[in-house]
Formats: sequence, structure tokens, C-alpha cells
Amino acid sequence: MNPTLSKALEIYSTKNHKIFNEHLLSYSKDTLISLFSDLLTMYINDKNSSTIREYLTVTIAGFQHSEKKIGFNGFKHNSVVGGKPIYCEAKPQNIHSAVFENQKNKRKLNGSGNFTDYTWARFLKDKEENPELLISGFVDGKLLYILSFPFQTKIFYNYLEEQLRIHFLNGDEKTNILGVVVLHTKTF
Repeated sequence: MNPTLSKALEIYSTKNHKIFNEHLLSYSKDTLISLFSDLLTMYINDKNSSTIREYLTVTIAGFQHSEKKIGFNGFKHNSVVGGKPIYCEAKPQNIHSAVFENQKNKRKLNGSGNFTDYTWARFLKDKEENPELLISGFVDGKLLYILSFPFQTKIFYNYLEEQLRIHFLNGDEKTNILGVVVLHTKTF
């Protein structure tokens, strides 16, 4: 991280906003552009958070982003009078080209996604709501594609149901030691 950005983050996190704003005003326009660019690059490529990639996927696909941690990632109003909202679930992937070159088993963008901590209860809710799945692919934070299809697309739905049967032999009772199930979808 560049030292100027590091200092700005420290001031933002430890001082009040007036002091932070005064600190930013001491920078030139070019320095501020550089700080903002560095911050966006870090955030969009963060391996531990897909928040900004999720936001971009949802909004570019025409949905209103939901900031709630639990539930669907976004929604849009149904054009049918009195119709319920159309929900969406975003599954962004990001490949880091520098890391990719050094990987033995190169993970490629292939239109797949992950469902972490997925359960039968969630599956039944998704079956009822039929959210639009938005699968997006990024390389170094640059959006390359968004694939969109309804949850109830037969081949996808059947594959996900099969994965749940494998991982949850006794309903939602977890069958693995850690209690975390990640279901990987594949390209159909």
C-alpha cells in the first residue's frame, strides 16, 4: 500500500471527519486521484470480500442493490401491477492475473459460482422466489461478463438439488465436521 493512502486511512479511522477532510484538502488533485484509484483497485480485488464486485454485478444488471448481509443481493420492481419484486443473487468471481500465472491448477473464469452455507431451507425459499442468478467474471477487477438466468432453470435447479442431497443426508442437519457447506455450481 502506498504510504499516502496508508496515512489517509489511518486518519480516517482514528480522527474525526473534519480532521480527515482537512488532511485530504492538503493533497493535490493528482494525489487525490492516485489515492482513489489505489483504494478502488485494492477494494475491487480484495480476496476476502466481494462486496464491490457484487454491487457492480447487481446494479449493471439493472437491479437495486441490497446492503443486507442476509437475503437476496438485489431486487427490481415487477412491471405487473401489484406484482412482487424480482430478486437476484449475485455470484461474482475475480481472477488475479499475477497470481494466475504462478498457480499450478489455474482457476479460470467458467461461469460457475459458489453458495456458502447453503441449506434445504434456503433452497426451498429460492425455489419459491425464483431469483435471477447473476454470475459475473472479473479479471484484476475488470468486469468481463454477467450471465443471468432464473433459479428454476431446470438443469441448474436439478444440479443444486443433487448437491444438497449429497451434503445433507438428513435434511438440514450438517454432515461435515465444520458445519460449512460450499456448493459449487458448474457451467451448463
